[in-house]
Amino acid sequence: MLQSPSALRRCALLSGIGAAGLALLSGAAMPPAQAQAFPAKPMRMILPFPPGGPTDLLGRSIAAKLSEQVGQPVTVDNRPGAGGNLGLEVASKAPADGYTMVLSSPLISISPSLYTKLNYDPMKDLSPISLVAVIQNILIVHPSVPAKTLGDLVKIARANPGRLNYSSGGVGTTGHLAAELLNSLMKIRTVHVPYKGSGQALVGLMSGETDMLIMAAAVAAPQIAGGKVKAIALLAEKRVANLPNVPTAAESGVAGFEVPIWYGMLSPSGTPRDLINRLNAEIVKALASPDLRDKLAASGIESRTSTPEQFADFIRSEAVRYGRVIRDAGIKGE
Repeated sequence: MLQSPSALRRCALLSGIGAAGLALLSGAAMPPAQAQAFPAKPMRMILPFPPGGPTDLLGRSIAAKLSEQVGQPVTVDNRPGAGGNLGLEVASKAPADGYTMVLSSPLISISPSLYTKLNYDPMKDLSPISLVAVIQNILIVHPSVPAKTLGDLVKIARANPGRLNYSSGGVGTTGHLAAELLNSLMKIRTVHVPYKGSGQALVGLMSGETDMLIMAAAVAAPQIAGGKVKAIALLAEKRVANLPNVPTAAESGVAGFEVPIWYGMLSPSGTPRDLINRLNAEIVKALASPDLRDKLAASGIESRTSTPEQFADFIRSEAVRYGRVIRDAGIKGE
């Protein structure tokens, strides 16, 4: 059975031993005087998705706080396209001088297995700086589905192979891969119905076009409260404050089904280590500030930070985990 260790616990426990596999350690050290003078000009933060989504909210919030801290503008540059890979590619080809960062979702760990050809190497062309945030996912179903618990849902799926379907925001999204992970863990078969974005996937579920959906808990909460969908289980280590009566998957008897949407900051490969450390320190400081932490929490985004080495190892471990799901389900990127 495919096991899925906790994203949050692993990030807290990881050491820097495996970081050499990424480009993090490739940069030469800077003279202390140069590091102290950084930054001396405006900086750029690339966001691989369009304005309006959680990546945009998170990125702009961090950029504003960093601008305040470092005394230089941190300009947000939305570069959507190729399922988010365009933004990562643009960042990978930027000068490795510390003035360009990119905010990535699990995309950086998913893409190597999902796509046969990329115009950049996620594991070699970008240097991890820090994990920055986590959004918890929840499994919801249409009210007509006769299941109150995750155990009920699994029983229905086993008794009716291929009858239940699930919507997602598209092929290779976290919601898609999480549903396939459930199929693998519980030896069931449900049918994927991809939409163009999680918003449309939610509309599809509420209209009865699909039976179930895995998406951000904060976004689903109003629809749960309004009775338009039923909450089945959180794909998290623990329950969330705004949905205290919804159990976790582990509490429902399904171990290894923890699939958060995580976000982390990276820079172009070859960025000097002193600058990586400086950027890490500024990001950790920003996310420790009560005003930013509370602002993100109000949108269902939990602040999380790490060392560069921890984030490097985390990216690699997630690549292994998602790679298994992609291969087992025979998923191909569009």
